[in-house]
Amino acid sequence: MALNLAHQIGSLAGTQIAAEVTTGEQSSSATANVSGVRKVPLANLRCNAPGEALSPPMLTPPLTPRSAANRSAMMSPSLRPDLSAACQAYGTLSPLETAEDSSASVAWKEGGKKEEKKGVPVYVMMPLDSVTNGNTVNRKKAMNASLHALKSAGVEGIMIDVWWGLVEREAPGAYNWGGYAELLEMAEKHGLKVQAVMSFHQCGGNVGDSCTIPLPKWVTEEIEKDPDLAYTDQWGRRNYEYLSLGCDTLPVLKGRTPVQCYADFMRAFRDNFKHLLGDTIVEIQVGMGPAGELRYPSYPEANGTWKFPGIGAFQCFDKYMLSSLKAAAEAAGKPEWGSTGPTDAGHYNNWPEDTPFFKKEGGGWNTPYGEFFLTWYSQMLLDHGERILSSATSIFDGAGVKISVKVAGIHWHYGTRSHAPELTAGYYNTRYRDGYLPIAQMLARHGAVFNFTCIEMRDHEQPQDALCAPEKLVKQVALATGAAQVPLAGENALPRYDEYAHEQILQASSLNVDGSPVDREMCAFTYLRMNPSLFHPDNWRRFVAFVKKMKEGKGAHRCWEEVEREAEQFVHVTQPFIQEAAVALMH
Repeated sequence: MALNLAHQIGSLAGTQIAAEVTTGEQSSSATANVSGVRKVPLANLRCNAPGEALSPPMLTPPLTPRSAANRSAMMSPSLRPDLSAACQAYGTLSPLETAEDSSASVAWKEGGKKEEKKGVPVYVMMPLDSVTNGNTVNRKKAMNASLHALKSAGVEGIMIDVWWGLVEREAPGAYNWGGYAELLEMAEKHGLKVQAVMSFHQCGGNVGDSCTIPLPKWVTEEIEKDPDLAYTDQWGRRNYEYLSLGCDTLPVLKGRTPVQCYADFMRAFRDNFKHLLGDTIVEIQVGMGPAGELRYPSYPEANGTWKFPGIGAFQCFDKYMLSSLKAAAEAAGKPEWGSTGPTDAGHYNNWPEDTPFFKKEGGGWNTPYGEFFLTWYSQMLLDHGERILSSATSIFDGAGVKISVKVAGIHWHYGTRSHAPELTAGYYNTRYRDGYLPIAQMLARHGAVFNFTCIEMRDHEQPQDALCAPEKLVKQVALATGAAQVPLAGENALPRYDEYAHEQILQASSLNVDGSPVDREMCAFTYLRMNPSLFHPDNWRRFVAFVKKMKEGKGAHRCWEEVEREAEQFVHVTQPFIQEAAVALMH
């Protein structure tokens, strides 16, 4: 039986998505097109004034399935004559165009530099399990239809996790790129750019992880022999998401250091996909910690260890980290500070004022010992980033790709003096110290992009008793990257499909903060994530409008209703094309 696009997308996540809601009487035989989606009467359109925030989102109504008979009835045997013109009018790739002819494609020059162009290109993260354990593309037909839909909507490209635990799973230096070669070829075919993430971490145990992909077998075998290769907290709990940076330069992995393993992996990727670098593959995001972020695994969700908005815990109690701490203390003339990390910093789910170390008055964080420890702890993270970036920039030099690094948006307890959750993660950011400027400066030395999360969040949406402040945090990072002259890119931390979140992303990506150049915008935005909900008609219509607004840039002042009306017309007109593409893939 032929399945529509939404059902194929549902198969991507191993779940089924119901069909769209129709107006008026809800029936299982409702016609399968987007004309049934809620439309805004022209007389009732109200354009928000520039800078005026949208109202909070309404909940999406329940979904109603439709019959297979009517699904088939609406699918025309050929493309509608007005389809190409409609796509061109909306500024996206016509279904009849080839990728090579697409005027919407961005030309990428040597060194990963983009031609001068207003607006912020939007990428979409692929499912975490896009490549299977058998090294093939997962649900290939649904993936192909999805990529076609994304391209038709004006999306610039996709982000793909290239898992160390899949590619080099069996033995050191034995790389299997099978599924990734196929997936990258699909992206090239559809004219989509690719941000390739060198994912040296485990998948599973973090927010949004929908599958489990451990580190390579031979790496976990070495950890079993020497548990101190794993990050460790003060209670001896080991974290297996990512190798401890304390052993970065030690030959603990069958004669190679972890940094050498990461470099060899990136070099093999470069050599295997050199024909796509700079054209299809335009960015290499280098994983540097759990969830691919430059941080310590201080707030692990696995087994309920940590729950939001706990302060987390320091991860410096493996023998390699403690050896470094001891050497640093002796060098500072304070050997008594080198025997252990703080033991009065509470537990994962404490709040700052619960602990002697993080409390605002007389807290250990603001003492000479606290300053020594936090400087060492954060500098170890910076040195880790420096080592891996040095390898990455050398390996991809002249390949025509950007190098980027992802930094976590830890916004809870941001309003406190100590910023405890940021400190345990390795960001030495307090009320009296900027912890993001040193990171930005380190990235600047290597010409890398600073990629930051929580762009979609507003302060008032978060628990105020935990003094959450994502908007203030994003502003601080924007100022730090501006001062260091580092490009800033963004991601949403959690899935959102409403205009309220879209409007916040638009505002944040415009980088309208004090001291920023008028023409400065984020260099890219990556949307989390492609899944069945994105292709629900209401969500898809809003997403298409969002992509259009992002591409227009900060100089455009058209209201949401105007752009969304265009998007609705576009979605309606292109529905036959999307349906036909999906059906053709099933035969």
